[in-house]
Amino acid sequence: MGKGRKRILLVDDEPDNVRIFTIALRDAGFEVDAFVDPGLALSTFKPNYYDLLILDMRMRDMPGDQLYQKLKKIDDKLKVCVLSAYGSEEYKSRFSPDKSANGISYIAKPVSLDELVAKVNEIINR
Repeated sequence: MGKGRKRILLVDDEPDNVRIFTIALRDAGFEVDAFVDPGLALSTFKPNYYDLLILDMRMRDMPGDQLYQKLKKIDDKLKVCVLSAYGSEEYKSRFSPDKSANGISYIAKPVSLDELVAKVNEIINR
């Protein structure tokens, strides 16, 4: 990814979450491209550009696991962190059949902004 600020792609269909998370992550020094529309996030996605994808699990237009699969075909090194208010069991059941969930981190909603930033730093620096 090179030097400079780490780049994050944030996709969540709740505009308030996107706004609040984007502000917190930018305040922490990250570059953030944020989308409420998973289709638009997919159509503008650039391979080898982002250090982390933060992805809501349940979205109206496209489920998070479906968007993840499409993005991984474009950039198979993309680190992913799933956000979900529905618990880790759903997250595991939706990702684990293809074993790709091993490289995916998980954050339960609601999440404090400090916790979000700490988790993002931890994932990016792995």
